[in-house]
Amino acid sequence: MSTFQTALSGLQAASTNLQVLGNNIANASTVGFKASNAQFADAYAAAVAGSAPSNGQVGIGTQVASIAQQFSQGNIQTTNNPLDVAVNGAGFFQFNYNGATVYGRNGQFHLDSNGFIVDSSGGKLVGMPASSGAISSGSGPLQVLANVLAPSGTSKVNLGVNLNASDTAVPSGVAFDPTNPASYNYSTVTTVYDSLGESHLMTTYYRESSATSTSGQSWNAYFSMAGAYPSTATSGSATSSATGSIGTLSFDTNGTLSPASSGFVVSGYSWSDGATSGAIAVNYTGSTNYAATDGVNTVQADGYGIGQLSNISVSADGTVFGVYSNGQSWTLGRITLTNFANPQGLQRAGNNYFVATSNSGQPVTGTPSANGLGTLQSNAVEASNVDLSTQLVSLIVAQQAYQANSQTIKTENQVVQTLLAL
Repeated sequence: MSTFQTALSGLQAASTNLQVLGNNIANASTVGFKASNAQFADAYAAAVAGSAPSNGQVGIGTQVASIAQQFSQGNIQTTNNPLDVAVNGAGFFQFNYNGATVYGRNGQFHLDSNGFIVDSSGGKLVGMPASSGAISSGSGPLQVLANVLAPSGTSKVNLGVNLNASDTAVPSGVAFDPTNPASYNYSTVTTVYDSLGESHLMTTYYRESSATSTSGQSWNAYFSMAGAYPSTATSGSATSSATGSIGTLSFDTNGTLSPASSGFVVSGYSWSDGATSGAIAVNYTGSTNYAATDGVNTVQADGYGIGQLSNISVSADGTVFGVYSNGQSWTLGRITLTNFANPQGLQRAGNNYFVATSNSGQPVTGTPSANGLGTLQSNAVEASNVDLSTQLVSLIVAQQAYQANSQTIKTENQVVQTLLAL
């Protein structure tokens, strides 16, 4: 009868192996799936000390020692969804699934009706939320609430210009007048925003006031602000403009701007639409006074109008950015990754989830690409690490093992029948 038991253990082990291989093959297209393989061990009857046969023991079959999970990297496949995120390297996404903490590698995300970043099973992606565009130190489900980006008024402008050293100085008797081109040498327009998000045109004018071969040229700068009125006035209309002096730009004989005359503040005006009264710092660092055409070398201005969320992007370190219709980006949070001392000790929970156990060790959560954690790639997913070719070959071997053990039972049955016929 021991032969029947031995063959039966082989059938059970082969059947388990077939189930494992079948599960792998069934999930060959499951994003983030990790294959498993059955590991076997021989089985021997326990012998009383001193009674074991001196010429060796005959085994009583086999047993499935464990079903080991294979956490090798799956291929990275690109997609058209910016919220699809692939992990390249070690680590798991953390989810809040119906109040339970689970982990997985499936990075197919989308926004639910409440703005939470969730997977196809409804698990909320856990990370570091952001507040006012800055990453917080806490942890929780990532939620996109900033569908509208509030406007921000312009507070500074960096303006690098070249003022032609060959220009003729405007006679001192001609007063500056923005409507009189003869009262200045050059002008340029910069778009600025008030605190309500309304855009305005700030025109700056440049008038050569002196030219000497020993000390260089001096240029007086002025401004005209559309949609504003002088602060000294009691009111203004939306079509009005405020005009004033910015300051004097002093250049040496090499055409280099003096550091002492590089920074000014444009003020003395109020916005006609009722926005907070403005004051803009204008920095002319990098401006030159060469014998070349008047023009703008660089211009940078902060401030922007209201923006609607148009897209979401994820960086390699997990930072989630909102991209808005006004061209601005805003930090919405950061995806974190969690790793374990022994990932093999994780327990499968279905829906592409794993749960921590005492064998896996405590979860260690951190920023992607740091401390041994993998990096993240947006517009991509990690495919299943199941190698179909290998699995199909293993399936044939497992099938042959099952058939061989069946044949053992058949042969033993024939032996028994022969004995009964004696």
